Amino acid sequence: MDWRILVVIAPILLAGSWAVFNIGKAALAQVQGILDKSKDA
Repeated sequence: MDWRILVVIAPILLAGSWAVFNIGKAALAQVQGILDKSKDA
């Protein structure tokens, strides 16, 4: 495998995983809020 491919793909994968981590955390918090509201109603 050519190392240049890894040099190009690595930052993209890093940024993508960071975005998924941050958005996933917020999405889970939102789902928890919806579930808690449905229990109260």
